[in-house]
Amino acid sequence: MISRALFLLLGLGLVLTISACAEETTPHLQGTVTWIYDGDTLKVDPDGKVRLIGIDTPERENSQRDRYLIKQGVSAARQREVYRLAKEFNIRQVKGQKVTLLLDNTPRDRHGRMLAYVRLPNGRLLNRVLLEQGLAVVYRRFSFRMKEDFLAAEAEAKKNRLGLWE
Repeated sequence: MISRALFLLLGLGLVLTISACAEETTPHLQGTVTWIYDGDTLKVDPDGKVRLIGIDTPERENSQRDRYLIKQGVSAARQREVYRLAKEFNIRQVKGQKVTLLLDNTPRDRHGRMLAYVRLPNGRLLNRVLLEQGLAVVYRRFSFRMKEDFLAAEAEAKKNRLGLWE
């Protein structure tokens, strides 16, 4: 008969193994970033248009989508500036780079774009880096695997008055 302590130890080992392997079981693809549409949408060959899952960056022009950030105290003018900064950041950081696309529960959005976490050559997630820089906010409308972590990154950028939060 297995003792209770041994049973708990084996259970803990199983949980740790599953956690360590979670990324292994997450579908992922590799490609090269060939175009930057804006702060949260890229073209990755050979996969096409990729929307960074879990984040939202300001749009190029004023729109109804500005309302959320205006309620947070971010003017429309500041949003246009951060649109430009986020796009330029992506051009500098990822254009021409080979990246890994990590998929979540929903592989595509309603516009047919692939939804992905984009792992940079240095191992960091572009989605999270944009939040850390204050160049994006968490997309709260849908659930996704890294939502709590992304919310913490956004809160830190806000606390440090970076990007949108200056």
